[in-house]
Amino acid sequence: MMAIDPTANIHKTAIIEQGARIGAGCFIGAFCMVGPEVTLGQNVTLRSHVVVEGNTEIGDDTTIWQFASVGSQPQDLKFDGEKTRLRIGKRNMIRESVSINPGTLGGGGITVIGDDCLLMLGSHVGHDCHVGNKVVMANHVSLAGHVSIGDSAILGGMVGVHQHCRIGKSAIIGALCMVTADVIPYGSVVSERAGLAGLNLIGLKRAGMERSQIHALRAAFSDIFDGSDNLKSRAEKVQAASADIPAIQEITTFILGETNRSFCTPKEK
Repeated sequence: MMAIDPTANIHKTAIIEQGARIGAGCFIGAFCMVGPEVTLGQNVTLRSHVVVEGNTEIGDDTTIWQFASVGSQPQDLKFDGEKTRLRIGKRNMIRESVSINPGTLGGGGITVIGDDCLLMLGSHVGHDCHVGNKVVMANHVSLAGHVSIGDSAILGGMVGVHQHCRIGKSAIIGALCMVTADVIPYGSVVSERAGLAGLNLIGLKRAGMERSQIHALRAAFSDIFDGSDNLKSRAEKVQAASADIPAIQEITTFILGETNRSFCTPKEK
């Protein structure tokens, strides 16, 4: 049976399938379709012509604009109808024509989007992606399957991210980049084939990081990416020397963690 809160406002042309759960204060506009395994939290808005399918949960106060496709079958030829999930957090803004796929059995079975994200027009979140909180994806950003995006990262217009790549916390990716390697937390990436241009200094200042911490982070960046020994050896040395600076620890832990990709590094001058 459906469970529709009596305070929900549902347009007469919308289709809500048996089994769907619609929370208090929801607004479901004209010609929307909500599938039988969908759960909408409180005050979720589907503007119009929105399709939400699959085993999908959408958190409170999230708004989804026209022609978005949320929870439809993953774009993976290996997918065989298995039961997988999509979880979207609170206060997200999901703009026109966005597509978000659930997980696959081979990728952990779940796609996750955190809280307070902005997914602009035409952006795509592929199967088994994990997107953090306060992430901004500009128009037509595309995440392939199995991508991880850290909190407060910003991806510029028409960025593409290769499958299995990780983009660290508070990194910024310039428009039109094709990201094929891991991007460190706080990194700033530019060019068609993404090269590390330095740190996301504007983002660090906006986040209120102290000047002394930023100077330490810049020095650590230089120590990690300049030198004759390998990247992980340099990261280990910086990690040991900077135990009292959390941002440096985030970068070095990211580099020393397990990954299926190489790392996005500064281009040779």
